[in-house]
This record gives sequence, C-alpha cells and structure tokens, in this order.
Amino acid sequence: MAERFDEELEERQASHRRRRTPEQAEPQFAPEPLKTTRTGEPKETKHRARKVKEKAYEKTPDRFKNASSFQVRLRTGVVYVGLNVICILLSDITTMLILAATAGVCAGEFYYMLRSDAKMPNEFIGIIAAVLYPVSAFFLGVTGLLYVTLAFLLAVTIWYVYWLRARVSDVGVCLFGAMYTGLQLSGLLFIRMAVGGIWGGVLVLVIFASIWFNDAGAYLVGSRIGKHKLAPRTSPNKSWEGFIFGLIVSMGFWCILLVIPGVNIELWQCLVFGLICGLTSVLGDLCESRIKRSVGFKDSGTIMPGHGGLFDRCDSLMPTAVASAVLLFGAGCLPMPF
Repeated sequence: MAERFDEELEERQASHRRRRTPEQAEPQFAPEPLKTTRTGEPKETKHRARKVKEKAYEKTPDRFKNASSFQVRLRTGVVYVGLNVICILLSDITTMLILAATAGVCAGEFYYMLRSDAKMPNEFIGIIAAVLYPVSAFFLGVTGLLYVTLAFLLAVTIWYVYWLRARVSDVGVCLFGAMYTGLQLSGLLFIRMAVGGIWGGVLVLVIFASIWFNDAGAYLVGSRIGKHKLAPRTSPNKSWEGFIFGLIVSMGFWCILLVIPGVNIELWQCLVFGLICGLTSVLGDLCESRIKRSVGFKDSGTIMPGHGGLFDRCDSLMPTAVASAVLLFGAGCLPMPF
C-alpha cells in the first residue's frame, strides 16, 4: 500500500508540473546586462575617465582654471603659432616634419568629415600618402612628388578592385584628401629650401603671416562695417568689405619680400602676387566651409580647443602654398632647389 501511495503522489506532482504556465515556472536568472551610457560607452569607463579629468584638474594651477572661451582660444593659438614659428625657423628638416604632421592630421579630419556623408575612403592609404608628400619633396624634390602620386594611385586602384564595397566616389574622396593637404603643403617646403638658412624660414613665415592677418583683418572689418555678403550660402559671415581689406593686408605683407636676401622680386610683383595669394586664401576658406556645410559639421575636429580642428586653421594655407610656389618659381624670383 505504501509503495502504491508513493507512486500516485509522484504522478500527481508530475502532472502538476506539466500544467504550470511559463509565468509559474521557476525563474531563471539571466546575467545582468552591462550598464552603458546613451552613446553605448560602458559607465565604468566613463567613470574612470571622469576621475582622471578630476585628478588632472586638481593639479592644474589656479590661474589656468575656469578659463573663458577667449582664453582657451588665445592659449591654443599661441601654442600653434609658436610651434610653427620654431619649426620653420630651425631648419629644412623641422619644416618638413611640421608640414608632414600637419598634412596627416588635416587629411584624417577631412576623411572623418566625409565619412558622415556616406563616403568610405581608405583613410590608411590616404593619410600615409599625405604624410609622404612633404617627405618625398624634401629628399627627391618634384620627382619625389611624382613617385608618391604614382604609388598612391596604384594602391588606391588595388584597394578599389579587391574591396567590392568601394565605389568610385570613395576613390575620388581618398585621392582628393591626400592631394589637397600633403601635395599642396609641399609647395612651402620648396620655397623654404630655395633660400635656405634663417631667411628661408623668414620667407615662409611672411607667407604664413599674410594669410593669418588677411583672415584677421577681414574678420575685424567685416564684423564692424560689413554689410554686403560675399558668399551667403557657403560662408554667411564673410562680407565684401572684409574681403577687400584682407586683400590689401595680404599685398602689404608680400612687400616684405623686397628686403629678404635671395628673393629677386619687384614691387609690382609683390602687389600682384599678394593679391593673387589673398584670393587663393579666401578660396581655401570657402572650400572648407563648403565641405563642412555639405556634411553638417561646424568644426573639422577637436584637436585645437577653442578653434576646432587643424584643418580649420590650415584651410587657407593649402591653396596659397601652391600659388606662392608657382608664382615665385615661375617668375624667376627664386631658384629651383633641385
């Protein structure tokens, strides 16, 4: 009897278990999901980064804490200008290094912006080519630029053939990014090497200054008395009044070339070359503004606090570097360094 009773009890328990609904079943404990922020970043990583920032802030001198946007912009500008001045005045090698680094960073920012416009360039190949342009110009001159261009075209062609997701537009973006940055900046290296010594550095800095003060003068005059828009859709803050004043400033700085040893130039050439380079400076600024507006970016990057990206600061320099080299070498004002 006892055995029969036990069997009936087991049958009832088994029947009861079969009739259980999923809600009545014993709970199964799943592993707790990883807590993340809105951007998908683990909260632990964000917490660790915040602690590092707090520790760095504690060690920061009081006079540098709670800086205004103007102070941040000023300090970044001083570091940027100071680094360029030192490298350009030191030697041809340091000039090559700063131009190669600038080309690589600017190319990277360019590709990053175009990624948001559904473009898929090969950043690895493009950045390497941008860096190699000034390096090859230093060691092999114009021939080096030709070698890098041919190798660049071959590498991009192989990538396009074997990576089936690549489109022709991606190839165009890849080529344009490296050539617009590295190839154009190489013109300044040729100018530096043509004169050599400290005066070669001074000559390049005069070209830099003509661009910087052109931009600054155009902004000051345009913000005060500017009423007529230069390019309302591309860059609504630019005015014809500021544009004209900037060209005058550029022409004035180019007159400094009259007193630089090794530069055979006349006054009328200084004025004409300054006018042309002032125009290319504005062209480069408008070109980058067009790129940023087409992809919806305000700044090309964050490497320069208060200013945005390095490409934002060098947009006017790149076309002007090519124009300066073509004008000075084409008119016989400078001897070819190779």
